[in-house]
Amino acid sequence: MEFRNHTLSNGLQIVAECNENAYSTAVGYFVRAGSRDETDALSGVSHFLEHMAFKGTSHRTAAEVNQQLDRIGSHSNASTSEEQTIYYAAMLPEYQETAVEILSDMMRPALREDDFATEKQVILEEIAKYDDQPPFGAHEKAMAHHFGAHPLGRNVLGSVESVRALTAEQMGAYFQQRYSPGNMVLTAAGNVNFDALIKTAERMCGDWPSFEVTRETPRAEPHEGFTLIHKESASQQYLVQIANGPGSTDSDRYTARMLATILGDDSGSRLYWELIETGIAEYAGIDCYEFQGSGIFMTYLCGAPEDADRILHIATRMKESLQQDGVSEEELAQAQSKICAHIVLSSERPMHRLYAVGTNWLQRDQYRTVRDVVDAYQAVTVDDIRGVLDRYPLTQETTVAIGPLKQMAATDKP
Repeated sequence: MEFRNHTLSNGLQIVAECNENAYSTAVGYFVRAGSRDETDALSGVSHFLEHMAFKGTSHRTAAEVNQQLDRIGSHSNASTSEEQTIYYAAMLPEYQETAVEILSDMMRPALREDDFATEKQVILEEIAKYDDQPPFGAHEKAMAHHFGAHPLGRNVLGSVESVRALTAEQMGAYFQQRYSPGNMVLTAAGNVNFDALIKTAERMCGDWPSFEVTRETPRAEPHEGFTLIHKESASQQYLVQIANGPGSTDSDRYTARMLATILGDDSGSRLYWELIETGIAEYAGIDCYEFQGSGIFMTYLCGAPEDADRILHIATRMKESLQQDGVSEEELAQAQSKICAHIVLSSERPMHRLYAVGTNWLQRDQYRTVRDVVDAYQAVTVDDIRGVLDRYPLTQETTVAIGPLKQMAATDKP
C-alpha cells in the first residue's frame, strides 16, 4: 500500500491510501462541519445540508444525481455527526472519475426553494421517528444533559422548532461559512489512480473560492446527574451514561478504547458476563467517542422495567470496582487480541479504510497505517489504563433513563 497526498491551490487537500491489489475503490468528501459548528437558531442545519446535497446541483437534478450514482453500481451515501459531514461512494475502479465528478458537483448544491421545502418535511419526520422509536432519543438527550451549553451538546438532527424556522437563505449562508475547500478533505482508498484523482479534482474543484474557517474546541467540564424521562409507550427501560474521556488528539485515546473493550464490549467483557450472559439485561455496553478538545465514555443499558434498578446498580458497582482495582494483564491481553484482529480484518475493505484515513486526516492531519494503529494498541499497559481511570473517572457520569418507569431508586437520592 502507498499513501499519497496533494493540496490544490485553493486549499483542498487530497489524500489516498492506494492499494493496486484491491478490487474496489472508495472516495469521499470529509467536511469539517457538524452540529458543534451551529448556533441554537441553526440547530440541525449541517444534517439538513447533507440531505440537500442529494437534491441536485446547477448541473444535475435530484433524480440525475441518484440515477448516475446507481448507473455506475456505486454504494453511496452520506452522514453527519457532531464534527463532520461525509459524502462517499464505493465502486469499481473504472468508475473512479465518474464518482468523483458526481460527488464534487454535489459539494456545490443548488439549494432550490422547492427542494428545500420538500426535504424539510423529511427531516421533521426523521426527528419524529427517532423520538417515537427505541431508544427514544436517549443518546441525544444524554449528550444534551452532559454537555449543557458546550457545543457538543447540540443535537445533530436539530429540533422541530429549529428545523421548521430554518430558511434556504440561512442554509446558504452556513454553507458559505463552512464549505471552504480548505475545510474539507477529498479522500480515497482501495484501487486508486491518484494522478487521475488529482486531475479530476483540479477540473471539478480548482475554481472553488477559498475562505477562512475556524472552530472553537474547548474541553468540556465533567458532569454528574440523573434524569428520568417517562415514556409511556416504551416496553423497556433504556439508560445512557456519559463520562468524560480523551479527545481526538490525546495520546491516551487508544488506552481509553482498550478500557471500554474490557469493561463493556458486546462479547466477553465484564458487563457482558455480569448482565447479558446472566439474562439480567438485554443490552449492556460501553463505547468511546472522540471529539476535538473532548471525548466521552458512553454506557448503554437496556432491560425490563422491573430490572432497571438492579441493572443500574450492578453497572455502577462494576465501575466502582474497576475504578478502584483497575484491570488484569489477562484482560488486557484478551482485549488487545480482539481489537487488533478487528482492525486487521476490517482493513480489507476499502470503504472502512476510507473512513479511517479521512477521519484521521480531518481530525489530526495525520496518516496512520494499519500497522501503526495495531502497534499503538499493543503498546497499551495496565499502568496506562490506571492513568486513564485516574484522569477520567468512569464513576463521574451523567445518566439519562427513558422508559415506562415514573420513578427509579436513583431519583430518591439527595
